[in-house]
This record gives sequence, structure tokens and C-alpha cells, in this order.
Amino acid sequence: MEVHRQLNVEEYVALLLRRRWLILIAAVLGTAAGLVLSVVLPPQYTSHTMVLIEEPVVSDSYVKPVVNEDVNQRLASMQGQILSRTRLEDLVEKFHPYPKEAGRMPIEAMIEQLRKSIKVAPLNPMPGTSSHGLPGFTVDVTLGEAKLAQQICTEITSMFMNQNIHQRQKQAEDTTEFLAKQLEEAKTKLDEQDARLAAFQSRHMGALPDDEKTNVTLLAGTTTQLEAVTQSLNQARQQKAFVESLLNQQLADLKKTRDGQTSKSLEQQLSDMHNELAVLERRYTDKHPKVIQLKRAIAQLESQIVAMPSNHQNAAGGQTPAIPVADTPQIQQDRAQLRELELSIAQKTKEQEDLQHQIRVLQGRIELSPTIQQEFKALTRDYQTALNFYNDLLKERNESQMATTLENQQQAERFRMLDPPSLPEQPSFPNRELFLLGGFCAGLALGVGIVHLSEARDKSIRSRRDVEIYLGVPTLGLISHTGSAGKIRYLSNAGIRTRQSELSLTPSSWKERNV
Repeated sequence: MEVHRQLNVEEYVALLLRRRWLILIAAVLGTAAGLVLSVVLPPQYTSHTMVLIEEPVVSDSYVKPVVNEDVNQRLASMQGQILSRTRLEDLVEKFHPYPKEAGRMPIEAMIEQLRKSIKVAPLNPMPGTSSHGLPGFTVDVTLGEAKLAQQICTEITSMFMNQNIHQRQKQAEDTTEFLAKQLEEAKTKLDEQDARLAAFQSRHMGALPDDEKTNVTLLAGTTTQLEAVTQSLNQARQQKAFVESLLNQQLADLKKTRDGQTSKSLEQQLSDMHNELAVLERRYTDKHPKVIQLKRAIAQLESQIVAMPSNHQNAAGGQTPAIPVADTPQIQQDRAQLRELELSIAQKTKEQEDLQHQIRVLQGRIELSPTIQQEFKALTRDYQTALNFYNDLLKERNESQMATTLENQQQAERFRMLDPPSLPEQPSFPNRELFLLGGFCAGLALGVGIVHLSEARDKSIRSRRDVEIYLGVPTLGLISHTGSAGKIRYLSNAGIRTRQSELSLTPSSWKERNV
């Protein structure tokens, strides 16, 4: 049965010393292979540049940016557009990055190989900074020619910068245009709500919720006026009835007097009226109503006397003229007072009707106030909602216009190339030092593996521990060897097996045999 023994540190050191040449040869061969491989592989040159993302010139607290998309998402979107087939095909046709494979490699393979040669990596924020955004990104282009790698890296970086400007400007302009359209629609709806509200206010003038207290106050005042007018009207009607009765009595007395004084002439009446006028003028002025009325009666009687000749002519024709008898000043005064009372009654009746109409209108407004108030609140709520929406859109449109102006003037967030793409002087691949170190490590690992395999197949016994492990008996003594190492190795490989039975004797049998 095969037995595997565990080696200690001393045995490992002895093993490495015994197999040192095998390990050194494998390490040298691996290093040589790495050197040859670094020379044989075609060199690749990497052009590198860094693009920083600058903050807007105007702070976000003054002008709210329109483009709120995360920079990482926008960078990924731009990377997908820039590294698309169409744009890379233009680069391949313009720069011919693979001239050796031009006739053998299809255009699709060239585009895919160029896409793999372009690396875009975001920069991580520095630890301890308060900014959580993306500070920038790097662009690396690896090709077989240094100048060509620099040119394509410059082109790719310019694409990123131009794409960012174009994308932000377009998004800002589209946002402003959209807000402008929404603002026009909101203005139309606001005008409709305003017209409906104005029509409702015009239709229910004086019955709006704000007029409720005014209507109650007006109703109370109008009711008081109506009571006063009604009382005054009743008084006027009573006074009219009194004057009418007085006038009727005076007319009856006058009729009796006129029947008894048929012989009295008009001149006598005129003389009496002049005498009465003289008495009144001594008591009153010329502007007194009684004086004025008496003067009017005298003038009327005088005109009748002047018209007497025509009456005599009518009497000669066989007709008996009717001798007119003028009203007394008191009757005339009562008649004038009666006319004034009639006018006052008509005026107060009209005023009473107007006040009653106003009271009915005010009562109707107060009764309809809850319904009108509900409709007015609904219209006002819709109008206020439309107005708030319009004001919000107007504010957002103005902010979007300012943000668009900043984008067009390139004063908003933008990409800035920190340094132009580098022109590499040394190839980035293959790295000769790295290949030498890799070859050395690979050769060293290969040598250690070979040593381990050879040691596993080697059954030589070199120490007392090997005897005890392989033979399973304790060692009584050691005999030092003489001769060359090859002879000793031969004896150890061949002679040990022939004497294995002898060496496997127990200590007691070994002692008996020696005796």
C-alpha cells in the first residue's frame, strides 16, 4: 500500500535544494517565453482624456434647470448614441483604424472591434465632498497606432460634448414649447371661466354672497321708509277728505248766495274783490298766496266784464246770458290745496309702490341667496383653480425660458475637456515588465509543480523517519554511507527492496539473530 508522508520545514528546504536546478530552469524558460510573447504580440496604444462636468454659471436657486435627468443616465444614453453603428461606421470610413484587415475583415467586425477599443468610465466623487453628482468621466481609445488613437479619442470626446449641448438645448426648447402650448390652453380655459363668472355676476347683480348683508340692511331701511310713506299717504288722504268736505260746503253756500243775489252785478263783485284785496295788502305782502289768488280772481272777473258786449249781442238774439259768478278766494284756496293734496297722494302712492317693489326684490334676493351662493362658490372654485393652474404654468414657462436662454448661451451645466487626448509614446499593451514577471511566475509555478510530481513518484528512503513511515518498525541504528551520491541513490533504490524482509524483523528477533 502506498504511503504519503507529511513533510516538515527542514524536509521542504532539503527538497528545494535537491530540485533547485529544475525550478530555476523552469523559471528561466517561463521568463523567456514572456519576453518572446511581449515581442511577438502587436503593440497597442491608448489615448486618454478626462472630461469634467461643470456646474451652471447661475445658481439653481435663481434659475431652475429644465434638464433634471441624472448625469449617469444621460451619460449612458449618450454613450449608446455615440457608439452606435452609424457613427462608428463614419469613424471607420474616415480614419481606417484597421488598414491590415481592410480587405479581409467585414465592416461589421471592424465596427464591433472599434467599439470594444473605446472605453468610457465615470469618475467617482472624492471622499468627503458634499457633491453626490458625477464629477466627470474618462475616454480611452486603444488602437495599433498612437496618432490614430489620439485622433479617434478627440473625435469621440467632441461627440460627447456636442451631444450634451445639443441634447440639453433640445430638451429645454421642447419643454418651453410644451409649456407655452399648455399656457395657451390654460389661458383659454381661464377666459371661459372668467366669462361665465362675469355673466353670472351680471345676471345676479346685488344677489351675490357679498351682497347678502347689504340686502338685509337695505331691506330694513326700505321697510322703515315704506312705513313712513304709508303713514304720510294716509295723512294726506285724510286731509284731502277734509278739504273736499269743506270745499263742498263752501260751494253749497256760494250757490245759495248766488241764487239770492241775482240782481247783483259783476261790477259790484269786482268792487268787493278790490276792497278785499286792499284789506289783504295791508296785512300781507304781494307774495302771499291769498293775495296772489285774489289778484288772479280779479283779473279773471275783469276779463269776463270785457267780454260782456258779446254776451249782450247774444241776449238780443233771444238768448238769456248766464251770469258767471266767480269763486270766492277761500274756495279757490281750497281747490288749490286739494290739487296739491292729490299730487302729493299720487306721488306718495308711486313712492309706496316703488318701495314695495324694492322690498319684494330684496326679499327675493335674500331667499335665493343660498342657491346663488352655492352656484357662485362652484364658479369661483373653478375660476380659482384655473387661475392657479395658469399662474403655475406661467411661472414654469418663464423659468423654462430663462433656462433655455442659459442653455443657448452655454452657461448651464456643460462638459469641459480637462486636457486634450494624449499622444501615447509607449504602448499600453503588451507591458513587457508585466509579461516578464508573469512568465517568471508561471515558470516558477511550473517548476514547483514538476518538483512536487517527481517527489510524489520518488520512493527513496533518506532518513530514519522514512524508514519508520515506509517499514512500520522502529530504527535501532544508522550506518553512515560512503561513496558517490549516484551509487548511494542506486543502492537506496535497489538494495532496500531486496533487504526489506530483513529490515522488517522485530527487535527481539534481530537480537537473537545477531547472537
